[in-house]
Amino acid sequence: MTTIVAVKKNGFVAIAADTLTTFGNTRLHALKDASHDKILRVGDSFVGVCGSAAHHLVLASLLAKMPEVQLNSKESIFETFKKLHPILKEECFLNPKEDEEDPYESSQITALIANANGIFGIYSMREVFEFTQYWAIGSGHEFALGAMHQTYAQYSDAADIAKAAVETGIAFDKNSDAPITLYTVKLI
Repeated sequence: MTTIVAVKKNGFVAIAADTLTTFGNTRLHALKDASHDKILRVGDSFVGVCGSAAHHLVLASLLAKMPEVQLNSKESIFETFKKLHPILKEECFLNPKEDEEDPYESSQITALIANANGIFGIYSMREVFEFTQYWAIGSGHEFALGAMHQTYAQYSDAADIAKAAVETGIAFDKNSDAPITLYTVKLI
């Protein structure tokens, strides 16, 4: 999986991720992976994607084709992913089943979005959350959340907090590894 984090502090948003890809027990390090960045640039937003490696390519392709993709609010993110869901099923052959008890079909995607409007998370049933300070996703998310909880008051720079969080994910999560990719955006 991965460790992806986003932090908002002092007028900036930072999003960061590890760069390891895993296939079961096989680890593909950034030095051997020509496309190791887990963060997509979509218009004025950065989208960190975790889960299946296929998600990254599928989202990059589909979002590039969509006219006027809006990822600037909970509502616009929901509408974008609501429009994407049938395309994922029809054009990309998404398997929308997770659990028989689920109230909705799954898009199977978990992502963090960082832009000048803040930090947002999108989850498999198109649940969208807006975060006020920081959040993490991926297999290393618990370690990263702990690191951000400890460093948020100590560090003034969002990028420094994000980097410390991903480094912590890398230290403790077997499915995360260096180098780290990191992007910052000035808040509106």
